[in-house]
Amino acid sequence: MTQAADASLQGTQHKLPAGWRWARLGDVCEINAGQSPPGETYRKSPEGLPFFQGKADFGRRHPVARTWCVAPSKVALPGDILLSIRAPVGPTNVADVECCIGRGLAAIRPENNVDRDFILATLRFLERELARLGSGSTFDAIRRDHLASMLIPLPPLAQQQRIAAILSEQMAAVERARAPAEARLEAAKTLPAAYLRAAFGSPEAETWPKKLLGDVLRIRNEVVHPQDNPSGPATFVGLEHIESGTGRRLGSVAVEKAALTGRKPCFYKGDIVYGYLRPYLNKVWVADCDGLCSVDQYVYSVDQNTANVDFVAWFMRSPVYLTRAPIGLTPGQLPRIRTEEVSSVEINLPPLAEQRRVRAMLNEQMSLAERVHEALEEELDAINKLPAALLRRAFSGGL
Repeated sequence: MTQAADASLQGTQHKLPAGWRWARLGDVCEINAGQSPPGETYRKSPEGLPFFQGKADFGRRHPVARTWCVAPSKVALPGDILLSIRAPVGPTNVADVECCIGRGLAAIRPENNVDRDFILATLRFLERELARLGSGSTFDAIRRDHLASMLIPLPPLAQQQRIAAILSEQMAAVERARAPAEARLEAAKTLPAAYLRAAFGSPEAETWPKKLLGDVLRIRNEVVHPQDNPSGPATFVGLEHIESGTGRRLGSVAVEKAALTGRKPCFYKGDIVYGYLRPYLNKVWVADCDGLCSVDQYVYSVDQNTANVDFVAWFMRSPVYLTRAPIGLTPGQLPRIRTEEVSSVEINLPPLAEQRRVRAMLNEQMSLAERVHEALEEELDAINKLPAALLRRAFSGGL
């Protein structure tokens, strides 16, 4: 065993509960890893030969895809633990049929004196150690001898079975909690669009006077170009810095104008910066500073005598805008919209006082949607951390 592998194994060792011992994985399990035996080939036949299971076929929460094995490969038996030995490494599933496995997988077959489900839980508990074994300049995968030498904590068989049964029940409860939490989070993500649809697609909105966006928007054509030898610092806000649907700025980059390699449109505080590439992403931002953006964004000033900037921006983020906008589809290119097409979109534009009321209502609703989204993300994050916490408890003797 190499020094690097030995060092990583030492990290697994800690004080064990009474009655437990350290064991090497290869001493308590048969490990089927590495290259396929020479000349071993499985092909489809009337008798039915093993299915091929590649690494991509196995995910902790995905169904197994099955095709017939048509090339040399290793064989796993029903009940074998399947372990990914190439990044990302870790236990993936348990084989439910006899199958061939590809080079990215190893089959771990526990001996009679160890519990299969306990070994599976152990490998999940030691995923960081597995990741260290499979990284570094000298390996691109975990070698069989490294797996065989890996130290695992092992209680007596009856205790293994008891711990595995408790963990199975607790992990099932986690999964039952995860599904509705994920569903609630997905539902929360639809709130901004729902609020915008209600504001701009309501019967009341249909009574508002109609104008063209071109009547209230003025395109800014001011750019900073390297050939003009610009200088000085600037703030760059690109498409990647704008949150879809809400228009929140998520970041920016400080740039030096003299170092620019291509032209950059200029925007000023209060302008609408609109991502015209893939417009269905609704990346519409009201600038809160002066700066530069990418050539995939249009910059508009707003006629504030007739239109409220935030009202217009919320409309341009809405599903109503997308249904009215003539988004162009060119073979081989991403969907986009031209400036004249933006100008041709109709907007229902009430008096300024009503626009400000709608803006205030939407700001409040979007703030609520953001708080709900954050709370649900925290809930799901707590659920996702439970398996690791349960494993830590189990392997410290707490079950």
